[in-house]
Amino acid sequence: MLLVNTDYITGKKLEMIGMVRGTMIQSVHLGKDIMNSFRTLVGGELTSYTDMMNEARAIATKRMAEDAQAMGADAVVNIRYASSSIVQGAAEVLAYGTAVKFID
Repeated sequence: MLLVNTDYITGKKLEMIGMVRGTMIQSVHLGKDIMNSFRTLVGGELTSYTDMMNEARAIATKRMAEDAQAMGADAVVNIRYASSSIVQGAAEVLAYGTAVKFID
């Protein structure tokens, strides 16, 4: 499955199938959440939150690709991501794009 954030794939003619998406709501361990609260006092990267968001993006992307594959797509174009906070220490990541088939 080819995944791109452009609305075209060089050298390919595309037939649009439809929108696909994948979501993930991820949280960190309570202990890490408390440690991050202290970290905000002194500054610096909140690595457990960075790791949490990277994992959530990867899972959301995988789910989006699976959605496209179930529709018979060859690729997903114009991929975008959105995120929102659910509660402190938890966030939702949404990956979405357009499933397409290659035209010979």
